[in-house]
Amino acid sequence: MNIADMTAKIASGKGFIAALDQSGGSTPKALKGYGIEEGAWNGDEEMFALIHDMRSRIISSPSFTGDKVIGAILFERTMDGQVGGKPTPQALIDKGVVPFLKIDKGLEDEANGVQMMKPMPGLDALLARAKALGMFGTKERSVINLANREGIAAIVAQQFEVGQQVLAAGLVPMLEPEINIKSAERAECDQILLEETLKALDAMPGDAKVMLKLSIPAKAGLYDALVDHPRVLRVVALSGGYKRPEACAELAKNRGMIASFSRALLEDLRHGMSDAEFDASLGEAIDEIYAASTEKSAVPA
Repeated sequence: MNIADMTAKIASGKGFIAALDQSGGSTPKALKGYGIEEGAWNGDEEMFALIHDMRSRIISSPSFTGDKVIGAILFERTMDGQVGGKPTPQALIDKGVVPFLKIDKGLEDEANGVQMMKPMPGLDALLARAKALGMFGTKERSVINLANREGIAAIVAQQFEVGQQVLAAGLVPMLEPEINIKSAERAECDQILLEETLKALDAMPGDAKVMLKLSIPAKAGLYDALVDHPRVLRVVALSGGYKRPEACAELAKNRGMIASFSRALLEDLRHGMSDAEFDASLGEAIDEIYAASTEKSAVPA
């Protein structure tokens, strides 16, 4: 796949994006969910080797192909590693899966009801390395907890500022201002985020497009205007803590949104499974998430 092929696949391909980008802080939790308890490794290098083995097993699975998984988000170490003797980005591209890189360095403490992204020193160098390795785009996450317009506006401004830096490096940014689905002000957060994001999209210079990775809105169809916006390549949804059945049911109510699930994709996979059991379990998850991304349920007006 060249850049034009990848762009077309992300813009209109049928399927979803796998989020395989758990980083340092969330790796022990991801490994525990996979059936590897903390204490099974000595130091970060062994921990990251175990999580890379898990991701390699997923990417190498016969169930994991570009027919249903159109993209995958990688942690930096995964991008730099190998799968089946190939650099990970190339292994994905060879399976028809478009590679993205998680670039944020974690979250600041909450202020004004939100958690901004920490500074990203060396981002230009990382983007250049990602581009050279064949990566298509990036992903950056911040979190909204309360319906504070000042805080949400600051989140959106930061997301779009970093997004412009990504575009300048020749990559496509996936902006992820996540709304905490457990927030008591979730619906109000959704509405403010919609308004601020539309303003930022309308103010973008040039004609390049961004992607949006958003929490599934409390009100089905709320983000239709973002799905249809000429500056948006694709809107994808995070599972946000929902178990897979509920995440899929909620996603299916939203036209044009496809999944970019992590926990909801991986929740049934275990280290001790045989390859056949692993492939079957992963295949079931992929089929369910693919259906929610491509077959939308009717929502009462």
